[in-house]
Amino acid sequence: MGERKGVNKYYPPDFNPEKHGSLNRYHNSHPLRERARKLSQGILVIRFEMPYNIWCDGCKNHIGMGVRYNAEKKKVGNYYTTPIYRFRMKCHLCVNYIEMQTDPANCDYVIVSGAQRKEERWDMADNEQVLTTEHEKKQRLEADAMFRLEHGEADRSTLKKALPTLSHIQEAQSAWKDDFALNSMLRRRFREKKKAIQEEEERDQALQAKASLAIPLVPESEDDRRLASLLRFHTLDSYEDKQKLKRTEIISRSWFPSAPGPGSASSKASSVLRKLAQGRRCAPSSCPITVEDLGIVRRPRDVPGSPQPTAEKAKSREPQAPQGTTQDRPDNSSLVADYSDSESE
Repeated sequence: MGERKGVNKYYPPDFNPEKHGSLNRYHNSHPLRERARKLSQGILVIRFEMPYNIWCDGCKNHIGMGVRYNAEKKKVGNYYTTPIYRFRMKCHLCVNYIEMQTDPANCDYVIVSGAQRKEERWDMADNEQVLTTEHEKKQRLEADAMFRLEHGEADRSTLKKALPTLSHIQEAQSAWKDDFALNSMLRRRFREKKKAIQEEEERDQALQAKASLAIPLVPESEDDRRLASLLRFHTLDSYEDKQKLKRTEIISRSWFPSAPGPGSASSKASSVLRKLAQGRRCAPSSCPITVEDLGIVRRPRDVPGSPQPTAEKAKSREPQAPQGTTQDRPDNSSLVADYSDSESE
């Protein structure tokens, strides 16, 4: 930056180095230009960076650490020989002005007005940080030799306690010195992990194609494996039990066909009656339906001392012709008469 400013400077013809000394004095300007416009009041405009997180009192917005402002720097006092500076800046979200100043005693910044600090502080002693030495302690160290000796012993004991932690930190830092080896290890792990992910995706796609699934499959966990090992999907009866049950049913089954149901028997009986009635074709008054017309033949009882001849008995024991033929049909009237005689006896 300085080299650029030192090149291509224009010196007018009336410029006299002995009289003016520099171009700034010739132009009656300050080297800092607009930053020094209030220099007569002891104010210098600088680039100020927010030291910690704050809340603006004007707009109640959060301003993070590291936000930069054009602040007016002004000296307001001294802490012994250390000057105390105050900074005044305008919030970038509203018209509120924020004022902060240095605190050399605590090596910190203090908010004077316009904002509130977000409390994120901690105790330096608890955090094992280096504490600043107070002024009274400094004077005592300079004047009292015994106190100086005790202070030195306390510092050495603190160092002994901190040595294991420091060595551990040094070992951790030494492990990160070889950048090439670390990069190679990370890339190797990344390739292995990528290959495993690709294999898992291929297995999932094969399973989805086999089972015709359109839902995404979640990765398998150890709990899922344990639960799957406890479950067993099988039928209640084995193959041998099923074969034994079939054999038992076959053995207990009847060899003869089962009789038809009552509904079918009644329908068959009604159809037979209708056929017989149509075959007779006679009026109910002249030809009443008898038991023989229905195809039922009752044998007469063999009563001792019956005058029925043996020839009739033999005739009754002879096989009868089928009922469908009318030529060989026996005389129904004689059978009815014989039946009535036997009943009367």
